[in-house]
Amino acid sequence: MRGSQVSARLKLLSAIVVAGIILSLCGYNSINARAQAKRAEMAYGQIDLKRLLAADEHPEEWLTAGRDIGKGHYSPLTDINRKTVARLGFAWGYDTHTNRGLEATPIVVDGVMYTSGSGGTAYALDARTGRELWTFDPKNDLSVTRRSCCDIVNRGVAVWKGKVYVASFDGRLFALDAATGTVLWQADTIIDHKRGYTITGAPEIAGRVVVIGNAGGEYDTRGYLSAYDLETGKLAWRFFTVPGDPSKPFEQPELKMAAKTWDPKSRWDMGGGGMVWDAISYDPDLNLVYFGTGNGTFFDQSKRSPAGGDNLFIASIIAVNADTGRFAWYYQEAPGDQWDYDAVQPFILTDLKIGGKIRKVLMQASKTGFFYVLDRKTGQLLSAENFVPVTWADRVDLKTGRPVEAPGARAYKTGFNGSNYISPSPVGGHNWNPMAYDPKTGLVYIPVIENGQTGLFSGKGFLRAWDPIRSKVVWEVPMAGYWDHPGVLATAGGLVLQGTGTGHFRAYDAETGKLLKDIDVGTSIIAAPMTYSLDGVQYVAVMAAFGGGGWSYSFPENAAYQRGNEGRIIAFKLGGGPTPMPPLLPPIGPIPQPPEQTGTPDTIKRGATLFNANCASCHVNEAGSLAPDLRRMRSEIHEGFREIVLGGAMVNGGMPPFEGVLSTEDADAIHEYLISIAWNAYKQQQAAPKN
Repeated sequence: MRGSQVSARLKLLSAIVVAGIILSLCGYNSINARAQAKRAEMAYGQIDLKRLLAADEHPEEWLTAGRDIGKGHYSPLTDINRKTVARLGFAWGYDTHTNRGLEATPIVVDGVMYTSGSGGTAYALDARTGRELWTFDPKNDLSVTRRSCCDIVNRGVAVWKGKVYVASFDGRLFALDAATGTVLWQADTIIDHKRGYTITGAPEIAGRVVVIGNAGGEYDTRGYLSAYDLETGKLAWRFFTVPGDPSKPFEQPELKMAAKTWDPKSRWDMGGGGMVWDAISYDPDLNLVYFGTGNGTFFDQSKRSPAGGDNLFIASIIAVNADTGRFAWYYQEAPGDQWDYDAVQPFILTDLKIGGKIRKVLMQASKTGFFYVLDRKTGQLLSAENFVPVTWADRVDLKTGRPVEAPGARAYKTGFNGSNYISPSPVGGHNWNPMAYDPKTGLVYIPVIENGQTGLFSGKGFLRAWDPIRSKVVWEVPMAGYWDHPGVLATAGGLVLQGTGTGHFRAYDAETGKLLKDIDVGTSIIAAPMTYSLDGVQYVAVMAAFGGGGWSYSFPENAAYQRGNEGRIIAFKLGGGPTPMPPLLPPIGPIPQPPEQTGTPDTIKRGATLFNANCASCHVNEAGSLAPDLRRMRSEIHEGFREIVLGGAMVNGGMPPFEGVLSTEDADAIHEYLISIAWNAYKQQQAAPKN
C-alpha cells in the first residue's frame, strides 16, 4: 500500500474515531441533560398532602409559612436548645437589593429555600449557603403603589407539587416552576382596576385550589376571597365578604343574610371593605378554608352604614368549603366595627383539651385585644379573654359570642392624641406578625401591642407568653416600643426566637422568658423566624427589613433609621461567626436653601391639602424617615419635580407616577407647599445657635 493511501486511511480512521467520540459525548450529554432535567423536575418543591400531614416526622423541613398545616410556628428540632444557643452565630446572608419591608417567613424543602419580598418578588436559594438559584420579578404596575397604606410588602409564598405560588402587589397571582422560576400561569385577581385593590398576603393551598385575598380596605374596595385551579389558574370560585348594592343581584346566598345587617342606604359606592389581606388557613380533614376579614369602609360606621347594624361580614372569621366556596360558618369579632379592628391576624389550628374534651380549635390573638378560641368545625366560641388592656368592650359573652361594648365606646376621638382614645388603638393588640404555639409548654407566644388611651404613638410592645386554657399571662418581655412587635418562632429545644425593630436577634427560655442569647445584626426585623436542618446542621433564618404599618415613621432606636433599610435574609447556626453589620448612615446634613417662593397663600394652602391626601402616608417630612424628607430636596429635584411626581422619573426608587391622579397645577401647588415648609425649616435652622 502506498504511503499516501496509508495516510488517507489513517486520517479516515482518525476521523471515524473522533466522530465516534463526539457522537458518544453528544449522546452522553443528551442523556445527562435529560437526567438533570428529570432530577430538577423531581427534586424541587415537591410538597403534597401526604408529606404535609407527616411534617412532624420530618422536622428538618419547613413546609408552610408556619411549618405545618396548623401553622403553629413551632419546630420539633432540638439541636439549638437552651444549653447550646449560646454558640449561635452567623451562617450565611443574602441581600434582596430592596429597601422596603420584608414580612415573609421562608419555606424550606429538599434543601431549597423559597420566599418573597417587596411587591411579590420571589426568591429560591440554596438553604445551605444562601446561594441564589433564581429570582422572579413580577414587574408590578408601580402606579398601583399609590394605593399602599402600609408599604409594598408581601407575606410569603406557597409551595406545592413543583410549583411556587406568589402574588404581586398589583393583584396578580402567579404559579412558578419551582426549579427555574419560570411563569407557568398567572391570574388577575382584581375585579375592578379603577379601585384601590392590591395584594400583600400569601396564597394558601386548599385541596385542588390555591386561594388568595386582597388588600385595600383604606380605599374604595369590596372584600372577597378567590380560588384558582392549581394546574391551570382558572377561577374556581369567589366568596364576597360584604353584600354590595342590594339593588343588584347577590353573587352568593349568604349575602342576602348579610345585607339585612347593613343600612340599605349604605355607601355602596365605597365598596364596604371587609378585605381578606392576611390570615388564610386550611383544614384538610374538614375541607374548610378559614379566613379573616378587615375593617369596614369607611372606618366610621355612621358614614359607612348610617342606621348601624352588624355589617356582616366585616371584622369576622369565616369558614367555607374548599371545593365549592360555599359558606360553613362565621364568627364576627367586632359587630359594626368602629375601631379599624381587622380580624386577619394569623390563625393557629391545633387540638386543645377544654372541659375534659379534646377539641379541634382555631386560635387567634386579635386586633380587638381578645384571644379567641373557636371550634373550627362549627365556629362555636369556646374562649375570649383579653390579653392586653381593653376599653372598647367590657367582655365577650360566651353564650351569644358578642362583645359587651363599653359605654361611650363609639364616641371616641379620631385624632392621634385624642383624650378619649379606645384601647386597643387601630394598630391592635396584635397585628399581622405571626405568634407561635408550643405544645410542650402549652403556651402561645404573642408579639403584643399596648397603646390606645395614651395616644397612637406612645404605646408599648411586649413578647407575651399566654396560656390559652387558663387565659392568663405567664411571662412577658418588654420591647423598645409599640412599633416593635416582630413575629415569633418556638422550638422543642425550649426556645422562643424573635428579632427586634432595634436590629437584634434574640433567644428566650420558653418556660420563663429569660434572655439566653442576643445577636446584634444591625437590621430591623419584623418578620417571623423559621428553622430547618440540612446534613445534620440546624439553621435558623429570618428576613430582615423594616416595613408594614407605620413603615415610613422614624424611631431613634430603629436600626433601619440608623443603618438604612437594605433587605436581607440572615441564617444562623451553632458555631457560626459574627453577623456582618450594615454601615451606619452618614450624618444628616443641614437643610439646603430652598428656591424662591412664588406661590400665593391660597396655592400653598391647596398644596398642603393635596400633599396630605396623596403624599403624607410615605413622606412624613422628618429627618430619619424611611421615605425622603422633602424639605431637603436638592436643586435638581426641585427642577425635575413635575417629571418625578407626574411622569415617574424616580419610579425605580419607589416613587410611583401620579399622572391621571394629579394635574400639572396640582403638582405645582404641592411643590409650592413643600417650598414653604422648607423655608420655615431653613429659617429655624439658620436662627439656631451655632455650636
